[in-house]
Amino acid sequence: MKQELRVAAYAVCVRDGQLLLARWVGSDGTKRWTLPGGGMDHGEEPVRTVVREVEEETGYVAEPTALLGIDSIRRSWLRRLAAPGDFQGLRIIYEVQVTGGELRNETGGSTDLAAWHPLADVPGLTRVGLVDIGLDLWRERPPVGRSRLADPANS
Repeated sequence: MKQELRVAAYAVCVRDGQLLLARWVGSDGTKRWTLPGGGMDHGEEPVRTVVREVEEETGYVAEPTALLGIDSIRRSWLRRLAAPGDFQGLRIIYEVQVTGGELRNETGGSTDLAAWHPLADVPGLTRVGLVDIGLDLWRERPPVGRSRLADPANS
């Protein structure tokens, strides 16, 4: 069984009661809102990853202000003509504030749109689970950095 580990860093950016999100586009064309962020390059510091990814996906210069927590997901998959796989994603979640830049959409990446959403509207958005986990960490600030929404099966 092929094993794969992906480490990524994501941003929770709340300003004036609104959350900054990027719209992720799946390989099948499905579009769902997510936290700005993405995979670490080999040798890259997680804090630099979140700053780079926020700029790539939203146009903003971000400054991390707090480490909110770490989330781990695990999924199995089957590939045509290949062995089954076992994927684990380690997601480092930071609180960030915008310090510069201008809102713009990513071109040629995994997202196609960046926008601010009122916090009250987020539950009605088509979104990935990471959005809820990030907001839970931002609101609750658990001492061990684990969201109560995290899947206990991944522990």
